[in-house]
Amino acid sequence: MPRQKQIKMQVKVGALAAIPQLESRTDEQLESESKHRVAAKAILGARAAERYDVKAARQYFNEALAGAHPQERPALRQMMKASLALAERRPDELKEAMERLGQEAPSGRQLLMLRLMGLMIPPASAGIVARIRGILLLIALVILLLVLGFGLVKLVALPFGGIGTAPAIFFGFLVVVIALAVLVLLGRRRQGRARQARAGASPP
Repeated sequence: MPRQKQIKMQVKVGALAAIPQLESRTDEQLESESKHRVAAKAILGARAAERYDVKAARQYFNEALAGAHPQERPALRQMMKASLALAERRPDELKEAMERLGQEAPSGRQLLMLRLMGLMIPPASAGIVARIRGILLLIALVILLLVLGFGLVKLVALPFGGIGTAPAIFFGFLVVVIALAVLVLLGRRRQGRARQARAGASPP
């Protein structure tokens, strides 16, 4: 599934003004950052939210809040709200929080994908019913993909005299695996280009 648009935190308030110049740093560098610790923790929290790691995102933002000045905390809390909404797959709250930050909200397609992800891979805080429902939906999705792959192989093989059921299932599985691998690769490349663009746009 395509990743959601990263929450950009370009806030010109106190220590948070250092966020743009730190965005290109690795997680290890941000962990060891001491001069702009609040900004570093906020970035780590946003990155954890992108990985849908609710616990880590909350911990980083709480550490940032603990070291922030009172005038910085409202903006920081809004960033935290947007990040946690992403991590917990709550598209409506994510859209609202992004708009309050004065940023462009995720597109309708991104919000739909986040909603679907919330159904199939609910956060750890979800109840047992939501988790069982997610497992069933994932199984149904896998079956659907295999059926599509099987049908595609059968269709392609028709001009060549057709293909048996067992080989069609095998090659259909390969088609699905290759398609998913390509999507993952394209997603990572897009993410890398986005990070390079943000780093290039950040002030030195």
